Amino acid sequence: MTMHLQPRDTRHLPQTVLMGGSAGSVEALGLILPSLPASFAAAVVIVVHLPASSPSLLVDIFAPRMALPVTEVHDKVQLSAGHVYFAPPDYHVLVEPEGELTLNDDPPVHFCRPAIDLLFESGADALGKKAVGVLLTGANHDGAAGMAALAAAGAVTIVQDPADAQVPLMPSCALKATPVDHILPAREIGPALAALVHG
Repeated sequence: MTMHLQPRDTRHLPQTVLMGGSAGSVEALGLILPSLPASFAAAVVIVVHLPASSPSLLVDIFAPRMALPVTEVHDKVQLSAGHVYFAPPDYHVLVEPEGELTLNDDPPVHFCRPAIDLLFESGADALGKKAVGVLLTGANHDGAAGMAALAAAGAVTIVQDPADAQVPLMPSCALKATPVDHILPAREIGPALAALVHG
């Protein structure tokens, strides 16, 4: 992923939470997403590692439990504040400089498609300080390089406390890769996001 050397003008883009997780992350998201208020003024884009051969049920699981609208990412959809987007199975999701989300079927990264690193790295490049990165529980090191890219771009970075994670490898790898702004248990991440976005 090529980083732009000149600061990008992101004034027209919404603040955007980029979130990723793997094993155990549906349970963590069950603590985080329902706590986001209807007035939440940021877009939220989420990659969860899913089997490529099965349809995702994440929208069906979370839509009834959330105050915010939630959909699966469609190619070239424009980021909208107050909307939650889940990556579909078997496609990477990238944030483009003009605030679109695009899908691609490039090879898996860390055996994963969608890959958290690609979402985070593209978000770092496109959104810079308007991004908030959140990495949750999981069983590989996807997301660690992306979290470092977000931190380097000036984004706020949050990692689930490994002691709170169902599988601590993923958050532990991110903490080895870069200093982060907050290490929190899952139940505290939603209120922290609400405070960041409205603060």
